[in-house]
Amino acid sequence: MTSDAAIMRAEDVVKRFGKLEVLKGVSLEVYTGEVVCIIGPSGSGKTTFIRCINHLEKIESGRIEVNGHLIGYEEKNGKLVEDSEKNIAKQRAEIGMVFQRFNLFPHKTALENVIEAPVNVRGLKKSQAIPEGQALLARVGLADKADTYPGKLSGGQQQRVAIARALAMKPSLMLFDEPTSALDPEVIGEVLDVMKALAVDFGTTMIVVTHEMGFAREVGDRVVMMDDGKIIEEGTPEHFFTAPREERTKQFLAAIL
Repeated sequence: MTSDAAIMRAEDVVKRFGKLEVLKGVSLEVYTGEVVCIIGPSGSGKTTFIRCINHLEKIESGRIEVNGHLIGYEEKNGKLVEDSEKNIAKQRAEIGMVFQRFNLFPHKTALENVIEAPVNVRGLKKSQAIPEGQALLARVGLADKADTYPGKLSGGQQQRVAIARALAMKPSLMLFDEPTSALDPEVIGEVLDVMKALAVDFGTTMIVVTHEMGFAREVGDRVVMMDDGKIIEEGTPEHFFTAPREERTKQFLAAIL
């Protein structure tokens, strides 16, 4: 269930790479416990937008807040200036991120990957981090893989470790950047099942960039369509998959469904 509290608020976000304007004034609010799925063609700005939410990409103008805090910037004399690395790291601790490629440390076991940030960023004692990490691996169905190195895990298993690692920081918002796009078709389901459980059983607030329309239809509270750096339509899955308004949305869905 959602409440009235906006966990994430983006206002008129503009992002350029050189002369190319990739985000053209994107505004979006995401509420506590909500699952928002962002869809759209390649190059529409989806990945760039969620990378801006945790300041992996700097924005040209606009503002992004998570839990009421500006992300990446502070206000000085009415202007936004980039925040200190220390403050940005503290802000990022509230935001879990799962990438297309798993980005696990190859020289660390699954459990060591999961406890790395709680120990080194949050200062958690290893004696506390280990049982918490083991519980998270159990939650994603990998209790028996704690001592296994990433190279010995399938892509689906590596992505589930990456989800456990993101959850280990107890974030208030989880970002997923096309988390199944690098996976073999037969393991996509196991990752989507874990994400579905996070939403349904734990009420995790999630923004998911995805091409998995079945997931968007079944798990999403809201679907957002991006095209050419803008949000062109948003609504419930029922609206999107039965009666989209915009011609561009209809074209996109017709091409992929």
